[in-house]
Amino acid sequence: MSDITLTIDGRTVHAAPGTTILEAARSIGIKIPTLCWHEDLGAPSACRVCVVEIVGARILQPACSYPVSQGITVRTNSPVVREARRMAVELLLAHHPDDCLSCARNLRCELQQLASDLGIREIRFERIERGLPKDESSPSIVRDPEKCINCRRCVEACEKVQGVAALSTVNRGFDSIVMPAYEAGLMDVVCVMCGQCTLACPTGAITERDDTARVWAALADPSRHVVVQTAPAIRASLGEELDLPAGSVVTGKMVAALRRLGFDRVFDTDFTADLTIMEEGHELLQRLTSGGTLPLLTSCSPGWIKFIEHFYPELLPHVSTCKSPQQMFGALAKTYYAEKAGINPKDMFVVSIMPCTAKKFEAQRPEMTASGNPDVDVALTTRELGRMLREAGIDFDNLPEEDFDAPLGISTGAGAIFGATGGVMEAALRTVYEVVTGRELPLENLEFHDVRGLEGVKETSVTLNGNTVNVAVAHGLANARKVLDRMRAGQAPWQFVEIMCCPGGCVGGGGQPIGTVMSTRAERARALYDVDRGMELRSSHKNPGVEALYQEFLDRPLSRRSHELLHTHYTPRR
Repeated sequence: MSDITLTIDGRTVHAAPGTTILEAARSIGIKIPTLCWHEDLGAPSACRVCVVEIVGARILQPACSYPVSQGITVRTNSPVVREARRMAVELLLAHHPDDCLSCARNLRCELQQLASDLGIREIRFERIERGLPKDESSPSIVRDPEKCINCRRCVEACEKVQGVAALSTVNRGFDSIVMPAYEAGLMDVVCVMCGQCTLACPTGAITERDDTARVWAALADPSRHVVVQTAPAIRASLGEELDLPAGSVVTGKMVAALRRLGFDRVFDTDFTADLTIMEEGHELLQRLTSGGTLPLLTSCSPGWIKFIEHFYPELLPHVSTCKSPQQMFGALAKTYYAEKAGINPKDMFVVSIMPCTAKKFEAQRPEMTASGNPDVDVALTTRELGRMLREAGIDFDNLPEEDFDAPLGISTGAGAIFGATGGVMEAALRTVYEVVTGRELPLENLEFHDVRGLEGVKETSVTLNGNTVNVAVAHGLANARKVLDRMRAGQAPWQFVEIMCCPGGCVGGGGQPIGTVMSTRAERARALYDVDRGMELRSSHKNPGVEALYQEFLDRPLSRRSHELLHTHYTPRR
């Protein structure tokens, strides 16, 4: 079909059929304000902030959902449009707390920014407080319904992107509010703690639980030996918290910043990502050769694990028994490292910097106490680390590049790509190929591009000693459902499946910088692949720190001690 021609603010625009007025306006650099519209989620058409005037129409129309049509004339900045937008925002503000200065989203709140952009200096309507209590039942997420503006972005993210539907709009009219069914707490419903709702929310209605005070207290306690680990994705996302472009790699400066905060040792979760590949790769081979349950499902993502516990508990035997890299690290920090350093594990405090709100929940699972103590004491998000760095007044730009501490800071490129969807699969294939064939994977074949990218479900096959192994990769839980439904129906041709809870994998985790959309996820993934290509060692089994760990402490993959410290079980929740 031919393009449609219309006029927007006196300018001729050509747009494809089905294009919205909002999209057409943006294509020529005209910014129409929005609140409920989201780049990845579409337009619920709930807030009425994006209204425009269409010449000849009786009423203003929402630009986010109104399709272009031939010959129409649109005004985005007329007096009636500006007044309608101000009124819509003032009505929202009249039902919104005015605690901006102490809000977690201060200076990063879309409602706050929009009020400023529209020149709102007073509210003409009586302020009404609804008296709705906070939901602090979850170890990962805090929900403050007083700050909810009913944009329904969180509902869209939870239902359409994640396929969970833990949130919905309840009641009608003035009493309408977004919350779990029956006004339950998040811990009492099927919430998987993924935090995609926190990324979608334009205000401070849904945020991660702030655990920074616990970390500051540990850092100030001279009796505590405080160590920190940083997930692969953090090096490609932390920069955004400090106003750097998406995909900036800040590994060395991040390490230096963490030392300036006072951590006794700065380690790399990439180390235990490599270790995960050793354990999970050998688990796959064991299942392939001994008739074990197949396909093997990866277990690195705690949101994904809670999802399968809720919705597909009968498929739990397919899940790898390996802990996530976060929890493997904690178990080793309080055993192997504590022993080498001569430190009492009870005096050690382990902090994780993770792209994920579900990691907070995972750290509190009763199964994660292999050392006799909690493996991980506190899991912080990328956003929380950013706040700590700003609070400490650290001049990030002028920090030197510093290296992680040994032994738990040694890593490979395979560990780095864990942060992108398909990365766990690719890292596993690099190692499994060499273990099975006894041959080093040629450099030109080291990258498995078929498992990369932001397609929802990717499938491919690899040949190992003449045997074909079928694999699949899914990211985002709505895509995970497609894979699991095929398994439930007996239509799964795969032997190994990677599933990541969040869109894009950990680069798109719910604890990542506000403003995370698919385009920023792609930039962060690109950065991690660049890190991989720049590493001297690119396969997990070649990590000398991991080799020493087995020689000195674990003996071999899947040994008795490995099972005690690095493996776990999961719980049906239906």
